Amino acid sequence: MTDRAVAPLLAGVTIVEISRGVAAGYAGRLLSTLGAETILVEPRDGNPLRHEPPMLPPTNEASALFAYLAAGKKSVACDFETPAGRAELSTLLAAAEIVIHDLRPEERIRLELDEEGLRARYPKLVDVSVLPFGAFGPKAGWQAEEINLIHASGEGFLLPNGLAAERFPDRPPLKVYGHFAEYQGGVVAALGALSALIGREHGGAESVDVSVQDAALAVGAFALQRLGDGSLEHRRTRSFKYGGVLECADGYVELLTLEERQWRGLVELMGRPDWMQDPALADSLERSRRGAEINRAIRAWALEQRTADVVAQAQTLGVPMAKYASPAEVLSGAHERARHLFQPVEIPGADRLPMLSAPFHVDGAAPTLKAGPPRLGEHQHLLTSRRRRDQPAVTAEVS
Repeated sequence: MTDRAVAPLLAGVTIVEISRGVAAGYAGRLLSTLGAETILVEPRDGNPLRHEPPMLPPTNEASALFAYLAAGKKSVACDFETPAGRAELSTLLAAAEIVIHDLRPEERIRLELDEEGLRARYPKLVDVSVLPFGAFGPKAGWQAEEINLIHASGEGFLLPNGLAAERFPDRPPLKVYGHFAEYQGGVVAALGALSALIGREHGGAESVDVSVQDAALAVGAFALQRLGDGSLEHRRTRSFKYGGVLECADGYVELLTLEERQWRGLVELMGRPDWMQDPALADSLERSRRGAEINRAIRAWALEQRTADVVAQAQTLGVPMAKYASPAEVLSGAHERARHLFQPVEIPGADRLPMLSAPFHVDGAAPTLKAGPPRLGEHQHLLTSRRRRDQPAVTAEVS
């Protein structure tokens, strides 16, 4: 980690974002945090995520989700259904490098924003579509919410698992909290936009079609691989042979021991008990066969440990282990502070609050949030400034 100033990777790149959902919004957020000027084009009554709970105190008028997704962006209000609104949007697109949207195929045609039309009018514009099931194929017109996508990707079928499945065997399949699948779609869309932007220098602009279902399917790659091998994973069986979630005296930790060196570190961490000295356990296959027996011993030991102490010792010994932290602990954590992951931003209708800049570093430094979320139409002046920039110069003829 370094505190030196790093020039934003996407400085000088302009993105137009037309989003209603989390996936397209997160793609724009990631690229904005990398330095792009991301212009969020909203309907006159605002992006629907502005009203998505939970709402932030003290006024309860600011959506926490929208505040996070829109941080650093600029807002322009525009009515696409009118010729004037479409002309305003055209002004922005003409000056942009990338457009990210979640418009359904029939909407794109009606609004004259279909792939062929965009390519004809804006030959250098990278077009990124992010839809639940993609823009092509039999499901292109299907709508879906997060709960549909988490189950359509197979992940819902596998939850809860591990310790939760053991303790609550009768629970139905569960949705991961929040917008897990849609965030995966946003990551893929951002990467697709970057790839197309790089490729534009060699072969012209491209259109990127992202399916959130496909993006979330990639998370369960091991389950898909085992399905190909003839084994159907189920939430009752999807767990590490030993390790996973462990209850400690003051909370929970997660333990992972996939490699031989990690097993040896765990032996040291637990104080080299006699049962772990069994020569047969030197064989990883034998450990897998006796996973339930090993786990009973590990869980009994973990109940006597305190999370902070055991995690610190584990990391010293090279054992992958981390604590399940509360939100307050995450904000105050030494790791998060050292990496400058949270930055204070102004949120209209709420207080100045810490916000995650990005879950990564660039050249050893945390990306900097340019601002908090914008007010609706706060940057309406961009329509005029872009129009002036794009107007061709007029040269008078001399007769």
